[in-house]
Amino acid sequence: MHSGDLSAPGLPARWFKRENIILPARCGLLAIILILVFRLSAEDGSRLWLRYEPLPLPQRLQLIEAVTSVFAEDSHQSIRLAVNELACAYNGFTGQTLQIDKVIKNKVVILVTAGSKTARRFNIDKELLTMHRDGFIIRTMNVFNRQCVVIASPTQQGVLYGTFHLIRLIQTGKFSATYAEQSQPSYDLRMLNHWDNLDGTIERGYAGYSLWKWNDLPGVISPRYAEYARANASVGINAMVPNNVNANPQILSTGYIQKVRTLADVFRPYGIRIFLSINFASPVVLSNLQNADPLNPDVRKWWTAKVAEIYKAIPDFGGFLVKANSEGQPGPMDYGRTHVDGANMLAEAVKPYGGIIIWRAFVYKPASSDRAMQAYNEFMPYDGHFAENVIIQVKNGPVDFQPREPFSPLFGSLIKTPAMIEFQITQEYLGFSNHLVFLGSLFQETFNSDTFVRGPGSTVAKMTDRTHRPNGLTAIAGVSNIGEDTNWCGHHFAQANWYTIGRMAWNNAITADQAADEWIRMTFSDNTQFVADVKTMMLQSHEAVVNYMMPLGLHHLFAWGHHYGPEPWCDVPGARIDWLPRYYHNASENGIGFNRSRNGSGGVDQYNPPLNDIYDSPSSCPEKYLLWFHFLPWTHRLANGRMLWDELCYKYQEGVDAVRNYQKVWDRQEAIIDKERFAHVQSRLKIQTKDAIWWRDACVLYFQTYSRLPIPYELERPIHELDSLKKIKLDLKHHN
Repeated sequence: MHSGDLSAPGLPARWFKRENIILPARCGLLAIILILVFRLSAEDGSRLWLRYEPLPLPQRLQLIEAVTSVFAEDSHQSIRLAVNELACAYNGFTGQTLQIDKVIKNKVVILVTAGSKTARRFNIDKELLTMHRDGFIIRTMNVFNRQCVVIASPTQQGVLYGTFHLIRLIQTGKFSATYAEQSQPSYDLRMLNHWDNLDGTIERGYAGYSLWKWNDLPGVISPRYAEYARANASVGINAMVPNNVNANPQILSTGYIQKVRTLADVFRPYGIRIFLSINFASPVVLSNLQNADPLNPDVRKWWTAKVAEIYKAIPDFGGFLVKANSEGQPGPMDYGRTHVDGANMLAEAVKPYGGIIIWRAFVYKPASSDRAMQAYNEFMPYDGHFAENVIIQVKNGPVDFQPREPFSPLFGSLIKTPAMIEFQITQEYLGFSNHLVFLGSLFQETFNSDTFVRGPGSTVAKMTDRTHRPNGLTAIAGVSNIGEDTNWCGHHFAQANWYTIGRMAWNNAITADQAADEWIRMTFSDNTQFVADVKTMMLQSHEAVVNYMMPLGLHHLFAWGHHYGPEPWCDVPGARIDWLPRYYHNASENGIGFNRSRNGSGGVDQYNPPLNDIYDSPSSCPEKYLLWFHFLPWTHRLANGRMLWDELCYKYQEGVDAVRNYQKVWDRQEAIIDKERFAHVQSRLKIQTKDAIWWRDACVLYFQTYSRLPIPYELERPIHELDSLKKIKLDLKHHN
């Protein structure tokens, strides 16, 4: 696994293992049978947050008193799924069978879509027609002297979302006989991007091989495809990309289009549209055209014909996700063209079908003076030039999914072109599936960041959702952390990040606290002390990992290639300098940090006033971004009076202490939850603690060679030698 005279502090023995596929719990009779089986078997995490365990007696009696049957006028597939899901949940919660009525009776859940007879009889049709197509109403009503719970939406998919929300309310103890809510999504497209390769590997995947068995499709359909779609629908995710942004052109071949069609057919009843990542050079690879120049008429004809072929097979196909002229991927610049030329050519091809082009802004030139400024520099000149069905996908920060970054300045600058947030759910830079890191806190921090583009209150959330773009396309994407591991995500707590990206994509005002609370109750237990302890641990976990990896604005100190573990000394002959840690930390005897002030790269002025002035001065710059924007001497004094060097040492120790405390917190839960998941998480926390110490020792000892200052004597001493740490070389090539 490694070479050198020191063991890798935390890496587990198993990384990739083809595990047996457990037939997942489905809706209907099969689900009811499987729920009974699961209750008698070990907990393996495969049910995610859709466990439907018996409710406490008071809540069970309350539910039985309020609901005994379900009525649906519509027989659409999505409505049938909603009926079956309610029956599945009701049986799990109460042990009783939910009756399916053909007429409206007392104590009934009524599923209503716009335009139906039931909607008109209830006088809610006009209200539904003013809502977002995915939105829903949940309302207790007295109808014909009968007490009913109404779930209504403009569409069948919206009814399914409302059904899952009602179930969530019941699971988390929030349902009552007088409950009323209208809910509409913050974003039109709520998407998962899978970085899965056609050979079954996953780039930055830490939960086994890909779910998508391309060699078996279209003839063999894994039961996990429907379970995946069901889990996404339960949190409102309505779009997905099955293949890597570093795309293999073969995904557009006729054979693969038929395979993709099979997936689309499975996903459709759950309201999920499929998109594809494409390689810009596909016309050259698949049809032997001389080039892929977007202004070449033959290239344009090729894309028009290919798009027609896709839509014939998949009428509700969403469109293309494109990574172009980035990290060696082909693109329009190879032919002297622009991002606009490439994106608009594709947009023209998909427009007749209602398709969308998602063009990634993750671009940077080799050896640039400041990599963090590249996306802004390349895209701002073209603001307003993209076609109306093009949306720019922007990573939450300006570099690359670091443990902490300030928000990308593009969110406060692209005024005429819609921009969508791209978060990374898979933990490429956060300890893979070994570390417990709840990302709801990171998502919330980004959403709440103020761009000031329209004055105070112009948050990233409002600049990307329907607040400032009521008539334009809105979208959000998360890079998936899902693989074929039985528990889907490798780490049981990593499921919370899948859950939370869906919930916050639906409503970006949901707090990390609320999302964590829901997920804990639905996934583990609603025991009051358990929820309080585990939620506190989750909400602190992002800050903890920032502290033990890269506090005070440090970034990109990772080991070469795989990004697991620290390597601030990394030096690879011939490598791009902006792939090496020294480019970012610039440590010397004079200090540490990246100077993005006006006296440095000038990156602060990509932000709107007053942020540019705030970031420009070390005295006003938030300390969590201090070394992101400034190179400072080791003796620089912080607000608490400590020298910069001492504060770095304290932060690293705080991170280690936090993870050690998580071990104590988790051990106290042993009597509350199942032994299987308890042991799994306990084992991963041990790895995380070892890794946190590894990070602390490596970074503090290395930077001390420049600061030449003592580690504060009240802090714990490093337990490793720097020379030994430098010899660690992990072989993680299978992680891509």
